[in-house]
Amino acid sequence: MPIISVIIPAFNAEKTIQETINSVINQTFSNFELIIINDGSQDSTLEILESIKDPRIKIFSYPNAGAAVSRNRGFAKAVGEYIAFLDADDLWTPDKLEAQLSALQATPEAAVAYSWSDCIDETSKFLRPGGHISINGNAYAKLLMVDILENGSNPLIHRQAFIEVGGFDESLQAGQDWDLYLRLAAKYHFVTVPRSQILYRISANSMSADVWRLETASLQLISRAYSKAPSSLQKLKKYSLGNIYKYLTVKAIEGNPERKKGIAAIRFLGQTVKNDPLLLKHRIIWKVFLRALAIAVLPDRQAKVLLKNIQQLSGTSALLAYMKINT
Repeated sequence: MPIISVIIPAFNAEKTIQETINSVINQTFSNFELIIINDGSQDSTLEILESIKDPRIKIFSYPNAGAAVSRNRGFAKAVGEYIAFLDADDLWTPDKLEAQLSALQATPEAAVAYSWSDCIDETSKFLRPGGHISINGNAYAKLLMVDILENGSNPLIHRQAFIEVGGFDESLQAGQDWDLYLRLAAKYHFVTVPRSQILYRISANSMSADVWRLETASLQLISRAYSKAPSSLQKLKKYSLGNIYKYLTVKAIEGNPERKKGIAAIRFLGQTVKNDPLLLKHRIIWKVFLRALAIAVLPDRQAKVLLKNIQQLSGTSALLAYMKINT
């Protein structure tokens, strides 16, 4: 019987699914099953899946229902003592499962192991480091303020813990992974593998690129989380909101410039400063504002030229990373 069940939800993932699966097959820890939920794909995803010959792979096809439903469907098929989820466009380093399993086995009071994440582009090239936040033990307060795991492809979770918190909330439109981590952290300890093992892909077509939907879902999630949080942690809510709007600002201005996202970024930045006014003391906030303003007011081609110059002059990648992780 496999020790770990890896679950990949895949919807129209023909461009990335082969590389993602290879990052699982090439793990140094090999006693796993790989459950792939084909979520109503209409491209060649299923054909690619069926062409991969590995006895550990199990493919199930359903009508399209979204990532949360697909992850829960995958868990219903899983038999492993530990569960890991991987989005169809993200990658793992070869030692990810081995290192996280070792961390959990060495820390019996923990039910979740997670690693650091880095960001890659659509061609799998490195973009920037992630937050690289390490929490060992009670992670609940920090998770209220910011999603320290950063994506849905990160943790290794003890099967029984996943069952006890009820799996993914299928009613949420986004942020289902952060919601799950909060419910896990309320009951169980976390342990960190302090090295980059998750490569999170930044794509114009990803769910997180829809910043308006992400804002709505995140505010809903924060409201619900604080309705259950103890009174001693209620003071953290403004930091949670500030961090959400930092993240939304970054999502709105990274990648190819779009005027409507530039306008959204300016609004998000205003909310960021409202909840974290000390940011006004940092020059970097004005560089972010300049980038957002350029995207909002200039035609796309001119904005690209200007942003390229800003990149050369001030290191835009660094300021984007700062905005995302300085929490």
